[in-house]
Amino acid sequence: MKKNMLLVIITFMFFSYQKPGDMHAKLVLDAKAMLGEGSIWHPIEKKLYWVDIEGKALHIYDPATKKDIQFATASRIGTVVPVKGGGVLVALQNGIHSMNTKTGNLTFITDPIQDTTIRFNDGKCDPAGRFWVGTMALNITKGAAVLYRLDRDKKVHLMLNNLTISNGIVWSADKKTMYFTDTQTSNVEAFDYNDTTGEISNRRVVIKVPISEGSPDGMAIDAEGKLWTALWGGGAVARWDPATGKMLQKIYVPAPNTSSCAFGGNDLKTLYITTARKDLSEEQLKQYPMSGGLFAVKLNIKGVPANFYINDDK
Repeated sequence: MKKNMLLVIITFMFFSYQKPGDMHAKLVLDAKAMLGEGSIWHPIEKKLYWVDIEGKALHIYDPATKKDIQFATASRIGTVVPVKGGGVLVALQNGIHSMNTKTGNLTFITDPIQDTTIRFNDGKCDPAGRFWVGTMALNITKGAAVLYRLDRDKKVHLMLNNLTISNGIVWSADKKTMYFTDTQTSNVEAFDYNDTTGEISNRRVVIKVPISEGSPDGMAIDAEGKLWTALWGGGAVARWDPATGKMLQKIYVPAPNTSSCAFGGNDLKTLYITTARKDLSEEQLKQYPMSGGLFAVKLNIKGVPANFYINDDK
């Protein structure tokens, strides 16, 4: 996403300057994922689900046992969300599927993508149980990406187009605002959100991420309504106030390409962070050998439980 020289400059900057309140995440799983992404805490199972997009695998990490199990998907996997009643939805390059997380068996649902040069990327469920998932071109073509909404009746709706890397997405506790990131714009946008219909409107920019901080990637929201964005190329996760656009706190990660974050743990005060080895040179991998690992940091701020996909057929 960033040229190697810029990456070196940024990684030097984030270790050379810190503000009061900034923290460091610690490695909990040396997964060496090529492109770790899509982290989400399962509030019932008390496990962290995450994906390795290029490794073509769903991961389930249990912090109680420190074990991480994998299910091969045979196709690039953009993201994962839990399903009410059991199992998960996975957005694969060959379509959206449901997965039995005991066996790994997949059941095809739908595939709105008709172009083999496009794949699914990040996505999450809204408070009403719909699955929102975006796309990106394999060669990161500007304007080639879109954002879809899979409703509870399995019908697919095109919600946004002319995107480049559809990425982090979350909703406010009052169910009135949706926040969304198209990574290449370096912005986090807000939309008025109608929980009854799933429609969005009044698009506006609420956070402008300086290029020196990296590019906004996956996103989470805390109980105070503040946003947390993984900073690809910035080796950190930042907390922002969407009302002012100001950065409030930074969590440093010893891996430049931080990709997603999710609140977990029994009290939802542990922030889990995925990272990637993709786009790093051999020299950079020697400097940051834990790249591709899963990291965590204990915070004083609580997250919110993940939303589940709800299948009206069940």
